[in-house]
Amino acid sequence: MGMSSPSMQPPLLHIKSLPIRCQHFQQPSSFSSSFFPIFPKSTTTTTTKTLILNPIRRKPSNSNKLATMPQAANHVQAAVSEVLKLIQTSPPTWKSALLSNVLIFVAGYRILVSGLSLSGIAAAFLLGTLTWRAFALPGFLLVATYFVIGTGATKVKMAQKEAQGVAEKRKGRRGPGSVIGSSTAGCVCAFLSIFGVGGEAYYRLWQLGFVASFCTKLSDTVSSEIGKAYGKTTYLVTTLKVVPRGTEGAVSLEGTFAGLLASISLASVGCLMGQINASEAIICVIASQIANLGESIIGAALQEKEGFRWLNNDAVNVINISMGSIIAVLMQQFVLQNWRM
Repeated sequence: MGMSSPSMQPPLLHIKSLPIRCQHFQQPSSFSSSFFPIFPKSTTTTTTKTLILNPIRRKPSNSNKLATMPQAANHVQAAVSEVLKLIQTSPPTWKSALLSNVLIFVAGYRILVSGLSLSGIAAAFLLGTLTWRAFALPGFLLVATYFVIGTGATKVKMAQKEAQGVAEKRKGRRGPGSVIGSSTAGCVCAFLSIFGVGGEAYYRLWQLGFVASFCTKLSDTVSSEIGKAYGKTTYLVTTLKVVPRGTEGAVSLEGTFAGLLASISLASVGCLMGQINASEAIICVIASQIANLGESIIGAALQEKEGFRWLNNDAVNVINISMGSIIAVLMQQFVLQNWRM
C-alpha cells in the first residue's frame, strides 16, 4: 500500500547529449507525446545548424601562384609580339607611327628635355609621327640625327655665348616656333609623299627634298653656333665688313667649315639609310650651302629692318630650308637628269 503503482510512475525521458553541431530534438515517442503535448507530432525531418566561430581563411598556396605565372608571361609575350608587329608594319600606318613615336619619345625623354622646351617636345612629337608615317624608320633616324648634332652644337661654350649675349634663349632649349620653322619644308615633303602626289615616280623626289631641308637647317645651325663659339673673325656677307659675333647675316671661316661638315654628315646618314643615293647626297650638300648663303644675305639685308619686323628667326628658317629643299629637287630634275643623258 505504501508503494506507488507502477502505472502511476512518470515516464522516463531519454535526451541524447548534444554534439558540437546543434541538432533539433527528434520527434519523441507516442508514449511521451501523450504526456508532453508540447512536442510537435508531424516533424519527421532533422535539420542541422552549424555555428562557425572565427573562421580560418586559407592563404593561396604557392602552387596557385606558380600556376598563374606562366599565364602572365604568355600575356606579356603576346602583347610585346603585337607591338613589334605593329611597329614593323610596311608601309607605315598612322597607328604604327604613333605607337613607334610614343615608345621612342619615352625612351629618349631626357635627351629631348635637354634641347627642347615642353611645348617644343609636343611640336617635335607631331613632327616625329608625321616623319615615321611618311618615311618610316630611316626618315625618323635622319631627324633624330639632326636633333642630336644640332643640340650638341648649340651647347658648345654656352657660358661664353651667354656672357656675350649671343646664346639661344632658355639655355638652348628651343620652343615650338623653332621646331616648326626648322621642319616646315620637310613636313610638306612628308605630306606630298603620304598622299602620293605625283605617284610612285615622285616619291623619291619628295624624299630628296625632305633630306635636303634638314641638311640645310643643320648646316645653318652648326655654322652659326660654332661660329659664335670659335669664329675668330666674323664678316657681314653683303659687305664683307668685320662685325661682332652673332650679327645677323654674319659668317666666319670656322663656322662655315663646320656647317659644311654637318651637311655632309647628315647627307651620308640619308644615303646609308637608303633614302638617297650618292649623287643625290652631293646635291643635298650643294643645295644646303647655296640656301645658307641666301639666308645670310636675307638676314643681313632685311632682318630686323624697318618694314620687315615680321622677318624673325623662325620666318628666316622657313625661307632657308624651303630654298634648300626646292634647289635640291630642281637640281635632281634638271641638272642630274641632263647629266645622265
